Amino acid sequence: MYRAEEVERYAVEFEKKSAQEMLDWVLSTYGDRIALASSFGAEDVVLIDMMVKINPRPRIFTLDTGRLPYETYDVMERIREKYKIEMEVFFPDAKSVEEMLREHGPNLFYKSTELRKLCCEVRKIRPLERALADLEAWLCGLRREQSVTRTEIKKVEVDVAHNSIIKINPLADWTEKQVWDYIKANDVPYNALHDQNYPSIGCAPCTRAVKPGEDIRAGRWWWETPEKKECGLHHRVA
Repeated sequence: MYRAEEVERYAVEFEKKSAQEMLDWVLSTYGDRIALASSFGAEDVVLIDMMVKINPRPRIFTLDTGRLPYETYDVMERIREKYKIEMEVFFPDAKSVEEMLREHGPNLFYKSTELRKLCCEVRKIRPLERALADLEAWLCGLRREQSVTRTEIKKVEVDVAHNSIIKINPLADWTEKQVWDYIKANDVPYNALHDQNYPSIGCAPCTRAVKPGEDIRAGRWWWETPEKKECGLHHRVA
């Protein structure tokens, strides 16, 4: 396990490197002990395209919450077909979901922030813990300009919230334009909801299209204030 000062040194060093250079290093360093957590948003499909060009069989996992939009499954299938890759799919525990719905109903997330976080805990956080169990590091498509909760992310971090494994954010300094320029230049499959003003896509009941002038993550949990708009997957511990 890396010491905090080592991770900080890597963060400074990689801040000056391209996403491709970072991926080349982390994939060769960690091998099958690193994986990309993909929800098949624009940033994730960019990373998949980059990874496959370095290693044709990278590890990629996704969390199927049971409430995803049809369009997410569609792009998942198109990614599988284009790159000939397998993906690890993690589902929530059925008994936990059944108990949660029995007590709070199917749309509990609209009732309070606490119940929304409970739903995220059951459907996303616990499956993520299983996905990370055999990894030393994980890759994410987080960008600093995405939201007020992500402005301070580094390209290399210690993920204290998830057993202090290494978290790599190769696109941390990318703009939205860079993401879409890459997708178009490399003919990368992407979620059709992006063409319907959905810049950020999560579960179907918790995602809506954004309106002109709104923040790119305004459509996620739109009934909550911006500083609360994280599900816990990317919780930063002070």
